[in-house]
Amino acid sequence: MKLDQIINQPVIETERFDLRPLRRSDQGLIELYASDKRIATMTTSIPHPLPPGSTEAFVARGMADNRDEDIWAMDATKSGGAEVMGLIALKRMDRNQSEVGYWVAPIYWNTGLASEAVQALIEANPMQNSTIFASVFQDNPASAQVLTHCGFKYLGDAESYSVSRGATVATWTYSRTLKG
Repeated sequence: MKLDQIINQPVIETERFDLRPLRRSDQGLIELYASDKRIATMTTSIPHPLPPGSTEAFVARGMADNRDEDIWAMDATKSGGAEVMGLIALKRMDRNQSEVGYWVAPIYWNTGLASEAVQALIEANPMQNSTIFASVFQDNPASAQVLTHCGFKYLGDAESYSVSRGATVATWTYSRTLKG
């Protein structure tokens, strides 16, 4: 796996796609996919309907030097695919830990894309984390399966607020210990 430094965030290559930092040109596809209620309701932070300007602000935050989260686009242009098929992010936490979050556009569901992206991020370990955490809504077993497939261990039940649902939703929490 090759890592190239771009805007203090690496490009992480896989066989069929790259995880690369966000670009302003990603706004259209991100807005198209994030506007889909099926995506928004499985995240804590995407509102539905998506307010005007929110995607532009999201991309700007993802490109900022002082960000607390690195966000990568799943980009398959090298294999003739789409420029954005989904997003994956690592949010910095204390004690050499981070939290992974991801979503994949519905057209790419059930293709192994999420598992491959999470596994690539684990192998690259761009933040040199000792532990990565994740949580998924309990009504999203496919996302839980991605985590367990990638070696995450179940920690317990919790709950998180979902902006699009306007409610607190039951979650499953996972962690993955990484080699130093």
